[in-house]
Amino acid sequence: MGEKIDVENVNVPGQVTRVDAGKYMEMRVAMLAVLPSTPLGMSHAEVVSSVAPHLSESRFPGAKTAGWWSKTVQLNLEAKGLMVRVEGKPLRWFVQS
Repeated sequence: MGEKIDVENVNVPGQVTRVDAGKYMEMRVAMLAVLPSTPLGMSHAEVVSSVAPHLSESRFPGAKTAGWWSKTVQLNLEAKGLMVRVEGKPLRWFVQS
């Protein structure tokens, strides 16, 4: 079994979930590489399509689980104040500088 990391959920304060550390860190690095630092931000769909080329095939075969992992990382980074949610339709996020 792989190493685990605790992640938070901005929508459920105090809730901590343990997830695969390798997948989490790879997705985190990919997301921070593609997210802008301006309030225009990116939608979830834009994030998923943008991170796919940055993900290894061994951890993310065909990027099939990229949506779930990007949402997990987004909720955790928001909870930690590293990502900011821009209200509107669709929701958008950017990296806090």
